[in-house]
Amino acid sequence: MEIPTYDRLIEPLLRVLGEAPGAVRARDARDRVAQRIALPVDARAVLLPSGKQGLFDNRVGWAHDRLKRAGLSASVVRGTWCLTDAGRSLAALHPGGLPDALVRRLAAIDEDPTLGVHPGDAATLGTSASAPTPRALSPLEQLLAAHEALRATVAIDLLAQLRAVSPSFFERVVLDVLHAMGYGASRSDIQAVGQSGDGGIDGIIHLDKLGLQRVYVQAKRWSGANPVGRPEIQAFFGALSERGAQYGVFITTGAFSRPAHEAAQKFDNRMVLVDGDRLVRLMMDHGVGVSAVQRVEILRVDSDYFAED
Repeated sequence: MEIPTYDRLIEPLLRVLGEAPGAVRARDARDRVAQRIALPVDARAVLLPSGKQGLFDNRVGWAHDRLKRAGLSASVVRGTWCLTDAGRSLAALHPGGLPDALVRRLAAIDEDPTLGVHPGDAATLGTSASAPTPRALSPLEQLLAAHEALRATVAIDLLAQLRAVSPSFFERVVLDVLHAMGYGASRSDIQAVGQSGDGGIDGIIHLDKLGLQRVYVQAKRWSGANPVGRPEIQAFFGALSERGAQYGVFITTGAFSRPAHEAAQKFDNRMVLVDGDRLVRLMMDHGVGVSAVQRVEILRVDSDYFAED
């Protein structure tokens, strides 16, 4: 079962709050809505892309926001929700369920603050053919989705840039990324090699000041249509074995074949493969080769501030 969009949660939330004699804790209201629509437990566990809040809980919160904007609900006590007299009257006018047009109008209140709903005009609203159609996602979900879309576009551009640079510059990019991730106490602890006779080793990371622990790096700007295969991994494995290396990182702008992954696992899980998609994500996450155009700060009301002793 898919999690309903926030507009489809307005009706069940209205009923849940209407069945309560007084205020309902927000957490309990979300639980009762989930029970009312028979939402599976695993669906409740789905998180927003940020990983900080449940997708269902977020959508119920936006459903309540719409009721509150319309004057149908309120949060008189911190962390609780309750219907206003207008909300109870509206629910009583439509015991069989709110008309779709009315739900659409409620869901669109954030677009036009003049769309407030009142019990007196609910019957007319229920038959209106010109009611606005709500967006399928809540405003926060829209923002997060737009952010992911922008990241995907930047990732494509980054990968194209990486495939166009010289092999020596690509090696430098790889070492910069590893340093930005926290490997090496300083940039000087990450040594570029990348010369003939290096056996496929392009960089060495010194994990300690004496150089007793090292990570060997191979950076391959891969332009072929086929993925990096077993032979390349075996060659890197041989170079690591010759040096008695403990760890190896193979980074490419391409992809790795299944045999390549199987070959890497034979190195006792001490060889990490990073393909092009993962590399550009790491670059974006650690600010390598990208710059911030604009930062957006998302605010919420600090309930603790308004808690009176």
